[in-house]
Amino acid sequence: MLAPILPSQPIVDVQWLDTYFDHPRLVILDASMPKVGGAAEENPYANLKIKNARFFDIERKFSDMNSSLPHTIPSPAHFTQEARNLGINQDSIIVVYDNIGIYSAPRAWWLFRTMGHLEVFVLNGGLPAWIAAGKATEPINEQTDKLKEGNFTAQYKAKAVKNVNEVLEAIQDKNQVIVDARSEARFLGKVEEPRQGLRKGHIPSAKNIPFTKVQKDNLLLDKEALEKIFEEIATKDQSLIFSCGSGVTACVLALSAEIAGYHTYSIYDGSWSEWGQPSDLPVEN
Repeated sequence: MLAPILPSQPIVDVQWLDTYFDHPRLVILDASMPKVGGAAEENPYANLKIKNARFFDIERKFSDMNSSLPHTIPSPAHFTQEARNLGINQDSIIVVYDNIGIYSAPRAWWLFRTMGHLEVFVLNGGLPAWIAAGKATEPINEQTDKLKEGNFTAQYKAKAVKNVNEVLEAIQDKNQVIVDARSEARFLGKVEEPRQGLRKGHIPSAKNIPFTKVQKDNLLLDKEALEKIFEEIATKDQSLIFSCGSGVTACVLALSAEIAGYHTYSIYDGSWSEWGQPSDLPVEN
């Protein structure tokens, strides 16, 4: 079978996935997770998945379970083993999606990119778009067949991740722009944080692009629209640092920035779950 024609952007649509659905190198990963503060039963697709999709468990397998912070990046060795357990190979062409549309799938996309795997794409519109097109789904079943172990090996890109001290330094650095993906109300400290015990407000100097602003009807906006959004806050010569509540929706902005032509960016992995804790770290609102 001929190799798929890979898109120039890190997203694919339903038609592309349907065309190459049976290709032997293609691996479809369900990276769904509940919205923070939301209930799984609120999602009508919570118990469905794309046929043959494998579950990319962000919360329990592809996070550092020894960290006190949620969803932080695992070690390259841990990521390697979990990816191999999913049957991921060095030459796998990976499509990730979630059951909300564009929510947690970009986190899986960013993790694979950060671990050196570039042939990874997000399904634009996710499971809702797939179902709307009448494509094949199946019920989620915890008792899945054991997969043949893959040969994936992580090649960690440390520059893709920022820690709290690096973000603190970036506040005064005009060559770096901190961008917060939380809602405007959370950014401005007008509402309580969904995670208890956190302060309200944002990192000083940060700009706000709510992750919902880069999409419409669960689909990412087109390249031109995304460029306009990012041009309001930064030039392509500046480095972007994306933050959110726990490092998940920050990756929606990373995906959008990549499409818009902003290729120098990183994720503040601790995000507000770390910065917002009672401490001497500065906060504005």
